[in-house]
Order: sequence, then structure tokens, then C-alpha cells
Amino acid sequence: MLNLTKITIAWEMYESGIPKAHIASKLRLTRETVHIWIKAIQECGLLEFLDKYTNAKKGSREKRKIDGLLKARIYKLREDYRDCCGQKIREFLLDEYGITLSTTTIYKVLGEKFKLRSKWKKNQIRGPIPEADSTREVIQMDTVDFGAVFAFTAVDIFSKEISVRLYPSLTAKDGLDFLNFSFNNRFNHTQLLQTDGGPEFKAEFRSSVFNYADRFRVSRPYKKNE
Repeated sequence: MLNLTKITIAWEMYESGIPKAHIASKLRLTRETVHIWIKAIQECGLLEFLDKYTNAKKGSREKRKIDGLLKARIYKLREDYRDCCGQKIREFLLDEYGITLSTTTIYKVLGEKFKLRSKWKKNQIRGPIPEADSTREVIQMDTVDFGAVFAFTAVDIFSKEISVRLYPSLTAKDGLDFLNFSFNNRFNHTQLLQTDGGPEFKAEFRSSVFNYADRFRVSRPYKKNE
């Protein structure tokens, strides 16, 4: 999960009356991190804090060097998560170590140690992961299960703008409500909307997708034993 998404979800949970300690536990963050984020959002507002956070990350970012430690982390993640794909390793690197690395680079590193068998090609049966060169080109929707509450998230993969809303259930009606909420309040329209194959993105949701998107794509669900 991107840190921008975690920040937004943390704020939504806090505004819903969920204790900071519980937020930290659910998002796998320290209590201090949650406290810092919420205090900053209270002072300047969510959108301004997200802008400041993004700009700070851009300003401090240097070209990533592929050293021995980074390679070891990539190898360990692949082994720990049962030969997971490069895209998942990319997400784990960001979530667990705060490291941003392209999927292409990850596969190059994996190729130095592992023989990547033909089964990896099967993970692309729906086509390559879409990339974007401009805002509103691709919107990615997903859900996060926090037990008693579910966070629906939508991210513009180019601009990193985020829409988040909490729901007590995970139904297609909830998905439709979030679709309307996200596009009426933030995104307006997109060339491509991508989701996984969950039930919350079917039925009522599916019938309304093309009110906001030119194309709709269902990504292949990740399976740990693949």
C-alpha cells in the first residue's frame, strides 16, 4: 500500500472515531507516525499535507543504486512470499522498506539468481500492467480489509491523487457508491479504470463504470502459490 494511501486511510479512520493505536496496528505503522500525520493534517488539511509529503519525497529522492543489500531484500521477499511476482515485490519493498524500484529492475535482479520459469508469462494473460503519461489516464481501484471496516481506495497512477472512503461491508452497492463518490468529487473521468475481480466491483458497480471511464480492465488476482 502506498504511503499516500495509508495517510488518507489513517485520517478517514481517525475521523470515524477509531483510536490512533488501533489505526497504527491495522496499517502496520508506529503510533508516533500516526500521531505525526494526524497532527499535521489537523494543522494544514489533508490535501495540503499530501502535497507537502509528496514534494518532500521528490526533493530527497536520489537515483536508486542496486547494492548487495537491496538485492538480498528482493531475493528474501521472493522466497518468503512463495515466488511472488515482481509487481508484488515492488509493493513489499515500498511498504516494508520505503524503497521505490521499477518492476523491470526487480526482474533483472531476480534473473541473476533465479531461473524465471515460463509460469511467469501466465501472470500476464490480461496484458501488461498499464502505465500512464498524464493525469486521468489510468485510475486504479482497490479495497483494504480492516476487519470491521473496509477502505475503498482509488489512485490516479500518474498524479498519485487519492480518493478513500470507509464502508462497513464489501458489496457491489458499496462499490457503486464509492465509484460515484470518487469521480463526482475528484476524478471526473478517466481513460482506463482498473480493479481486481472482487464482488464489490461487479453487478451495480460494473453497470455504471462507463459513466466515468472509456475503458474498464479487470486485473488478474494475485495468488500466493503462484
